[in-house]
Amino acid sequence: MSVHPLRRHLMSGVAALLLAGVTTQVPAVIPPAAPAEPVFDGDAAYALSQAAVGRLVGDYRFTTADGREVRLADLRGRPVVVSLVYSSCYQICSMTTRSLAKTVRAGRAVLGDDSFAVLTIGFDTPVDTPSAMATFAIEQGVRESDWQFVSGDAATVAALTRDLGFTYQRSPNGFDHLLQTTILDADGRVHRQVYGDVIDAPWLIEPLKRLVFGTTSEDGVLTQISNRVRMYCVTYDPATGAYRYDYSIYIGMTIGGLIIVAIAAFLIHEARRARSV
Repeated sequence: MSVHPLRRHLMSGVAALLLAGVTTQVPAVIPPAAPAEPVFDGDAAYALSQAAVGRLVGDYRFTTADGREVRLADLRGRPVVVSLVYSSCYQICSMTTRSLAKTVRAGRAVLGDDSFAVLTIGFDTPVDTPSAMATFAIEQGVRESDWQFVSGDAATVAALTRDLGFTYQRSPNGFDHLLQTTILDADGRVHRQVYGDVIDAPWLIEPLKRLVFGTTSEDGVLTQISNRVRMYCVTYDPATGAYRYDYSIYIGMTIGGLIIVAIAAFLIHEARRARSV
């Protein structure tokens, strides 16, 4: 049986293509690797945070949740607790704020309602608008007086975070940042850094206690004595996790002193009686 010449050429071409497919491998197209996300350096962030202790923080302006302007200089004269969050963070920042609220209530119960101020600042400036910060405060159940949730522009937040030694960087899930709460003294200097999403009462209240009850040369003698007594009488009860006034140490010292005086008086009386016999 004869094969038409054209059909013979077509069959030869198909065979050649099949053979080429067997012997030749088409190189696979490998997409370029995505750039690696920068790793948050916690050790470097901690070092910068500690280096800020003792630093004077600038007088920055912010907008409160109800649209008023507040300056850091307005808060001078008493300690200020500063917390930095981003309002779209629904886990860590929320947990930290609720924990801080519990500790703030415990501190004010013994130090006084107006003994220190609290400032929560949104560092994600395009998102953390006054209305967003107001919503964030409501969601965390924070309604305490002298606690303001504020917003600032990018330049202000950048300068403030440098002063506070606070480090943050964008990540696929929002931001990576140091879990840092800063205590400023009455002059606006960084006094202490407190770390963690759960803020145990002693970490915050002990340094606040020393700042609130600290005395100056301008205080009278009675004020200095009163503040010193109050500072040592504010004690932490680990069984309840709360602070309270405990005057037992001074009561014990007073009773001990009275006993010593009574014994001394008795000995003096007996010695005089012995000389008179």
